[in-house]
Amino acid sequence: MNSKYTLFISFISALGGYLFGFDFAVIAGALPFLKQVYVLDPWWVGFLTGTLAIGCMAGCLLAGLLSERIGRKPSLMISALFFAISSLGMAFSNTLSIFLLMRFGAGIGVGMASMLSPLYIAEVSPAEMRGRNVSINQLTIVLGILITNLVNYFLADTGPDAWRWMFGLGAVPSFLFFGGVLFLPESPRWLILNQKVGEARIILEKIGGKSFAETTLLSIEKSQKIVVKNSNMFQKKFLPAIFVGVGLAIFQQFCGINVVFNYTSTLYESLGADLNRQLLETIFIGVVNVIFTLVAMLQVDKLGRRPLMLFGSLGLTILYIIIASVLQLKLDPIILSVFVLIAISIYSSTIAPVTWVLISEIFPNEIRGKASSFAILCLWASYFILVFTFPILAEKLGTYGPFWLYASICLVGFWFIKVNVKETKGKTLEQMEDIFLPH
Repeated sequence: MNSKYTLFISFISALGGYLFGFDFAVIAGALPFLKQVYVLDPWWVGFLTGTLAIGCMAGCLLAGLLSERIGRKPSLMISALFFAISSLGMAFSNTLSIFLLMRFGAGIGVGMASMLSPLYIAEVSPAEMRGRNVSINQLTIVLGILITNLVNYFLADTGPDAWRWMFGLGAVPSFLFFGGVLFLPESPRWLILNQKVGEARIILEKIGGKSFAETTLLSIEKSQKIVVKNSNMFQKKFLPAIFVGVGLAIFQQFCGINVVFNYTSTLYESLGADLNRQLLETIFIGVVNVIFTLVAMLQVDKLGRRPLMLFGSLGLTILYIIIASVLQLKLDPIILSVFVLIAISIYSSTIAPVTWVLISEIFPNEIRGKASSFAILCLWASYFILVFTFPILAEKLGTYGPFWLYASICLVGFWFIKVNVKETKGKTLEQMEDIFLPH
């Protein structure tokens, strides 16, 4: 097994995750500046933050269409261009309308990469290392968040135009991602679906040798015998997998953790922390995020997907109750930091990476592109609702109020996972069809 080569192409594809992390995190540092520049009330703060998610939904639809028609590789290149153009567009915008349009464009890039990178990695990775390799995408997301938070922190004191540099610097990794994708092979499973078996064989041999290539080809071709071209993903036989995938995607957002990522400054401001302390907290969050994502990469193919998801949902339920109490009682920001960082560590080692792994692997070959796109579309719709409503709920209920709601959602999520999610570790993508398709 050529694990070095598989790791290399997985990492290149996962650079889309880095840009995902950049666009996701940059708003936390820029928001204090944007509030002043554009004089934003809570509704506009929520909408400006959530505009990324609206673009993500469009990006998912575009990625689902393009990845089936022109392939995974060209689609990844298009997402890189969206990242580059939108980063420069936000940096040079001089009206709120232009900024929102460019942030929407950034969302298209994020939406495409959030669907394509884990999908591509899952399709090129052998079963025994698929969980770890797909988790590389989550690792690059959290590295993107951490590095962006560090850059934001050091730029914050450079003047009122610091926010322009925060956004504009995203063009650098965007062009690096585009260049890296040029060296990627096409997904062998996409090639087989499009009657390019010879090309697929060459790539599979490079990944795992001749024996691996023959075994994989036979397995894929066997699953393709029942494939109907352009099959409807809402057929009755696919509904169990769709139900689980969409449910997990929605839960990953409604569990509430992205409020902590996007509104760090709001949470700590409510306890009297100054801007310097607010941005410093984003760095602490980023560091913990990276460390525990690495933990998840080591455990996801050992402990399995289901136990990690159950632990994560129950852990967040308890921690949100504590965080809500800390915010309500207006305790010292240090106390909030402790429990926020514990919540981040649990989320980063369980729900965050494992959801992406499951979405990338549970759908049958014949609908994987479309079904992944739909599930992630639902994920970003949920993200928009979450980040749009938080400033409004916080104004009406107090900063602590929404966390009681998120605790309840996590408890419901625990039940959903316990009842519906089956273990998938160590199984090939074709064997997954035996788990989720009725016979």
